[in-house]
Amino acid sequence: MATKSRRVAVIGAGAGGLSAARHLVDAGHRVSIYEKGTRVGGLWVYDNDNGLSAAYRSLTINSEPRVTHFRDYPFPSGTPMFPSHEQVSGYLSDFADDFDLRRRIRFASPVESVSPVDGVPGRGWLVRTAQGGEETYDDVVVATGHQGVPAHPSWADEFTGQYLHSHAYREPERFRGQRVLVVGVGNSGLDIAADTCTLASATYISARSPVLIMPRMILGQPSGRVLAKINKPFVPWRLQRMAMRAISRVFHGRMEDWGFRTPANRTHPASNATFMAHVAYQRIVVRPGVAGVEGDVVRFTDGTSVQVDTVVAATGYELSLPFLAPDVSPVDGRRLDAYRRVVHVQWPGLYFVGFFNVSGGANISMMDVQAQWVAALVSGEVGLPDESHMRDDIAQERTFLARNFPEADRYGLELDPRRYRREIARAMRLSSVARPSRG
Repeated sequence: MATKSRRVAVIGAGAGGLSAARHLVDAGHRVSIYEKGTRVGGLWVYDNDNGLSAAYRSLTINSEPRVTHFRDYPFPSGTPMFPSHEQVSGYLSDFADDFDLRRRIRFASPVESVSPVDGVPGRGWLVRTAQGGEETYDDVVVATGHQGVPAHPSWADEFTGQYLHSHAYREPERFRGQRVLVVGVGNSGLDIAADTCTLASATYISARSPVLIMPRMILGQPSGRVLAKINKPFVPWRLQRMAMRAISRVFHGRMEDWGFRTPANRTHPASNATFMAHVAYQRIVVRPGVAGVEGDVVRFTDGTSVQVDTVVAATGYELSLPFLAPDVSPVDGRRLDAYRRVVHVQWPGLYFVGFFNVSGGANISMMDVQAQWVAALVSGEVGLPDESHMRDDIAQERTFLARNFPEADRYGLELDPRRYRREIARAMRLSSVARPSRG
């Protein structure tokens, strides 16, 4: 049974926060959005003054716009197959205006703490900002993203040349004529290496982990569109893996032929339109994992070494929610111990949107799925299982990640989009009498 209008604070005006606000407002709730910076769009805003954006000049979205947009709000006609960060940022800004969300945003209002009223579950939440303001809400939605706190390699402080994390990378001109080492072979690592190799005197990339590099296009279609025909719930994972390996091999040959290692288990495939061509022309030289550094010399696990001017560490991010006290925060390493990645088990009325990684992109549409569920929970239209069931579900997810992904900690936020959508669809059918979403 639907509940009366509630006061809800949404933290973050990126894609997840905007989606949550839209669905909550549509459900009749009174919503305030807290944004650290002065712009709408979160990580897609180039040089966002909130300090949390990792957008670089060449950044594009990895999935085509027709599969990664908000419900009933497609990208504008004429948007290219892989929109740039400017186009995604513009899309989010238009979304905020078209759904009248901008007037609800409190810009330049970094949240300093979110704490339960009287320290008791179910009594609401006190939100304090860095400026000293505080207000009480019935519910809080955390949508601050998980790519704002760089994870640095253990040897970073020992390197005496120029060091930066990929979070600080913007454009390649500053590396003209330099010897550059990019550490990490995720999408950002491939993008940055492909950027810098056209201007640097030498570009190396260090691949500690196995990687499957996929083409961006297959027979004139985005690879995600083709892979979607293969990655079906009824197709066993082993067959899906064989198909992806076969496609990668047709386009690029064996990963081992280029100095990489083919993953034996599930992994997050990487892709860049020009990276493998640069490797083939030796504009990018592949090296294994870093064993250590001595001054500006980097040693690799195969015994080789190179002297470089700059290291760019594309080594991922720490998961950090500093405004939540340790006894409230569900963060455990690089994992978020929340039911279905959304619901805090112990503290009713605290929700999370956007804390996941998915292969093939479609992050915006996945956040929209989460946001619709949050709005239904806040409204009392659907319920939750009991606490023991939710904890069991979190434990099962941990087991799944540990069994299926190498370096499970690194993949702590990974999820299968098809499986996850089915899970949320089932959750949306759960009667509100199963367990109240609030205390």
